Amino acid sequence: MAKVAFLGLGVMGYPMAGHLKTRGGHEVTVYNRTGAKSDKWVAQFGGRSAKTPREAAEGQDFVMCCVGNDNDLREVTLGADGAFRGMRKGAIFVDHTTASAEIARELYEAAKKAGFDFVDAPVSGGQAGAENGVLTVMCGGDAEPFARAEKVIAAYARACNLLGAAGAGQLAKMVNQICIAGLVQGLSEGIHFAKRAGLDVEKLIATISKGAAQSWQMENRYKTMNEGKFDFGFAVDWMRKDLSICLAEARRNGASLPVTALVDQFYSEVQKMGGKRWDTSSLIARLER
Repeated sequence: MAKVAFLGLGVMGYPMAGHLKTRGGHEVTVYNRTGAKSDKWVAQFGGRSAKTPREAAEGQDFVMCCVGNDNDLREVTLGADGAFRGMRKGAIFVDHTTASAEIARELYEAAKKAGFDFVDAPVSGGQAGAENGVLTVMCGGDAEPFARAEKVIAAYARACNLLGAAGAGQLAKMVNQICIAGLVQGLSEGIHFAKRAGLDVEKLIATISKGAAQSWQMENRYKTMNEGKFDFGFAVDWMRKDLSICLAEARRNGASLPVTALVDQFYSEVQKMGGKRWDTSSLIARLER
């Protein structure tokens, strides 16, 4: 059992923090910008809440974080009441936010100077993965603190790997999102084509999902895509945030991402259709409007 704080109780962080308490058996303190969410979590799981990230971090062995973007992350770590001001020497800060590799490296250096460790550890698996405790976690940082953090992360992960130095976890998450963008667009076009061609989509997917076209997206999203229902996962607004990070990194490292850039524009069209909070499978909606 460890003393753990969790910063950020959104659709991902809320169940992740819950698993730390129920599965991990850890002593958990939570912080959320909206205090009512912290109160709700404590009422459901026990533990305690803190009024600031700094207060939450004080005396903890591990501080886990899952917030919205680089700016949110900088605020809860380096702000006047940020967690880095409360971290004890030898503790480990684990960041599950999907953010830039640049800020991961910045926070790693700041942590080192202050005498504690930082691991960037973005996750994949969506809300369902968080709720079921089966997330995939991609990490960057040093081997020794990662080995210690991995034991705590296990409460909500089915896979957790160290992929390189600071920032490598964020770079891996970018690859994850690049792959998903192309897959969802391909699946959208396939289902759209099948419907126009008069094929039975159920029978079609039952057949081709046993071959080379199979994917997680096909298995888990084809049915709701076919029915025009888009309330089952990661929102378009958040996907566009992630793809903007991918495209910005590609401009820095010289990678060519033509399909990713195109799909990002398709998602902007979905936003204009009123689909900001639809899940990412809603790419099919722009084909069928």
